[in-house]
Amino acid sequence: MQAGDIIIVVMLVVGALVAGLYFLNRWAYRKMDDQQAMIEKTKMSTAIYVIDKKKDNIKNVNMPKAVIEQMPKMYRFMKLYFVKAKVGPQIVTLMCDKKVFKVIQLKKSVKVELAGIYIVNIKGMKTEAELKKAEKEKKAKEKLEKKEKK
Repeated sequence: MQAGDIIIVVMLVVGALVAGLYFLNRWAYRKMDDQQAMIEKTKMSTAIYVIDKKKDNIKNVNMPKAVIEQMPKMYRFMKLYFVKAKVGPQIVTLMCDKKVFKVIQLKKSVKVELAGIYIVNIKGMKTEAELKKAEKEKKAKEKLEKKEKK
């Protein structure tokens, strides 16, 4: 084989990989859009009382066996975000996103949007940037008060 033949074979392999990744990406986006539409259709607003929150493996959390079996195999070994909350008269374990997990407060009653056992959003939720900004302002105010006392 000559150098030109090797280059052509490498170019064909790279082209096939790029085409495969392109179609895989389109398939994943289509699937994500379908799931997002289903979530939007089934979500409802509910008030919950947050008891506990943790990042853990689904096997270590008190989830029904049917839910664990329906989870994709990839998620069975990953650590996910869980919130233990009182919804109405019963205590349930709910799943949520990282952005919701960081903002939700313990031992508080909050109004959330639920889609099954998944917390989609918190009503009146502040973004992570807003929380950091408020925390910096609070620390700056405390420093000023300490300086004034001296």
